[in-house]
Amino acid sequence: MAESVFARLCQVLDDAEVRYEVTRHEAVYTSEEAAAVRGAQLASGAKALVCKANGEFLMFVVPADCRLDSKRLRKQHGMRGLRFANREEVFELTGLQPGAIPPFGCLFALPTWCDVRLADNSRINFNAGDHCLSVQLAFEDYRRLEKPQMAEFTE
Repeated sequence: MAESVFARLCQVLDDAEVRYEVTRHEAVYTSEEAAAVRGAQLASGAKALVCKANGEFLMFVVPADCRLDSKRLRKQHGMRGLRFANREEVFELTGLQPGAIPPFGCLFALPTWCDVRLADNSRINFNAGDHCLSVQLAFEDYRRLEKPQMAEFTE
């Protein structure tokens, strides 16, 4: 399914006539490794986190140099039972392993929330369905296509 996620992502971007770059590289498993192999700033990495809150799975997209502030999310948005999805749940929902998930919840029927700090980057980078594939595109194109709920929820 990893290749089909990449193919579906490229189809979404191509259909919208969005300019993007694909990079094939050695497998990376941390945000720091990904930034180094891409030659990009850590903050430009769009880290997709699958969580469960109020009984439903959601995708939270955060800059790679930040952490999800679950206490803030629960308090400001009334989210009960907020927790990270486990590896099995992530695989069941996306067909992917953690760290390979692109920040497009629409590919997996997941509502997407994006931290406002990611908008500080004109271009963002992310793994695209595989630990060896990265995509770079303009943040504004990402926001226009994915239409994530924008909020502050990182520390």
